[in-house]
Amino acid sequence: MMYELPADVANATNRVSVFMQSLTAARGFYQHDKLDATSIKDSFFPLFIGGLVGAITASYLKVELLKPLLLGTMIVVSLWVIFKSDTNAADTGKRKSCYDSKLGLLATFAAGFYGGFIQAGVGFVLIATFVGMLNYDLLRANAMKVVATVVFTSIALVVFIIRDQIAWLPGILLGVGSIVGAQIAVKFAVEVKARTLKIMVLLMTVFASGAAFFQ
Repeated sequence: MMYELPADVANATNRVSVFMQSLTAARGFYQHDKLDATSIKDSFFPLFIGGLVGAITASYLKVELLKPLLLGTMIVVSLWVIFKSDTNAADTGKRKSCYDSKLGLLATFAAGFYGGFIQAGVGFVLIATFVGMLNYDLLRANAMKVVATVVFTSIALVVFIIRDQIAWLPGILLGVGSIVGAQIAVKFAVEVKARTLKIMVLLMTVFASGAAFFQ
């Protein structure tokens, strides 16, 4: 565990750096005109409520219980994104609202819950939701992914602060480093081709799954 912290404290402390990283990335995508207010407002409440329920659950349960689910989710979702054909530029106006179907609303809530609960690997779940369910192209799905992370991480932080489960020094130190990484990642995501981005998603999945398996 991070800095040999207990599992619940490590899970909570990690949210500090995640929040700082995601806020930086969201600002970068906004400056590159890859975010719009309508999409953010549309998914805010199911992500927020899901994150709240997930964080409360995580503050009382051991996160190791979700390890098999985490590995399976990352692998299945990444393969889905890799083999799903990208939304064409002409179809970007056809992005769906999460309220258009019960399944879309449930998937958005579930992504928020998962992010509030454990965080690790939630990016793959969010990409599957935005690409597979709501018809976003991969670039804009990545942009919405960081916004969604800001939403449910904000409420998760409040829960973990109330529960006194955050080690602030390591959290802030990790956060400072993650800000630099987020700035580089946004620039790369905006400029890279969709096919290359898909390959990067697959490679990151293999690496993350392998690391989690051997922990």
